[in-house]
Amino acid sequence: MFETILQFGAGNFLRGFVDLFVAELNRGVGTGVGKVVVVQSMGREQADLLNACGGRYHVVIQGMAEGRVVDEVVKVDSISRALHAGSQWSEVLAVARGEALRWIVSNTTEAGFALDDRDGERLKEGGAPHSFPAKLLEVLLVRYEAGLPGVGVVPCELIERNGERLRELVVEQAGRWGVEARVLEWLKEAVRWVDSLVDRIVPGPPVGHALKGSDPLLLSAEPYAFWGVQGVEAFWEHPVVQVTGDLTPYYLRKVRILNGAHSALVAYARPRGFRTVRECVEDAEVGAWLRAVLEEEIVPVIAERVEDAEGFMRATMERFRNPFFEHRLESIALNHEAKVRTRLLPTVGEYRERFGKSPELLSAVLGV
Repeated sequence: MFETILQFGAGNFLRGFVDLFVAELNRGVGTGVGKVVVVQSMGREQADLLNACGGRYHVVIQGMAEGRVVDEVVKVDSISRALHAGSQWSEVLAVARGEALRWIVSNTTEAGFALDDRDGERLKEGGAPHSFPAKLLEVLLVRYEAGLPGVGVVPCELIERNGERLRELVVEQAGRWGVEARVLEWLKEAVRWVDSLVDRIVPGPPVGHALKGSDPLLLSAEPYAFWGVQGVEAFWEHPVVQVTGDLTPYYLRKVRILNGAHSALVAYARPRGFRTVRECVEDAEVGAWLRAVLEEEIVPVIAERVEDAEGFMRATMERFRNPFFEHRLESIALNHEAKVRTRLLPTVGEYRERFGKSPELLSAVLGV
């Protein structure tokens, strides 16, 4: 298969999400999308390991789905090779000039969505720029200079309007480099900037699995997965993919139900000595409290604005009962106050506006 996907990021999430789905599509009849070239920017250990393993590894899908325990293995063989940006940048640009290239995906974390003052001028010697937006701009510029069509850019960073935001950063970087107006127009119009919302827990290697000794790249992931994309008419035809004209309702559903439930548990259960999400939902009192918060206070204020709020709520509770993962409240509690402001307080305000009274459970635990 041709190398059609350039991927910035070699971490667990992309390997247990994008690369896994590409492998599944490539094994289907008429659904193949091509091979992935991975670019690692920080360090080179993961790139070297991927190459040593021929780009092949396994993902153990572990958790709850439709009331049953899932524990199965999926082989991933979609990665053709991995490159280190610091020492193999010319090879990255050669991929950018490939006629088969169709997509660029990324997961550089929120820190990757920033410019770097060291990228004030476009390098002439062929070295890699410092920031991710500058690297992406260089990739797109060499493609333009080769007379090739634009590609789809699909960021997977957990940033709302991530495609639009990345486009703004790349255009800003192009301004720093003095890119001509006609090239700027190509960047804005010929390149398809796709907003993307991803949802799956990929915690790392499973504990004590039989494949751990033979597969150094072994990962675990929960059964649940969702990939919403906006800004493109057609995308990969995988069951987890939802192409939509507006991702806003999907963000709202995730932030208010999934993330809101997490922060509600931090406020209610952590002071009571609970350590993990699973302990909370398996406890009769705390589990009932959380379900009441979701059913009576969170879902009612968003149900008319999102798709299948109740179904998503049930899936969330099932994900929380995953017997294979230890999702600690301590980690969820980081930046708790800021999370409460975005995840829970809007629900409180909208509940009061809609029903003319305060949501009893959330108001009590938040003291508002």
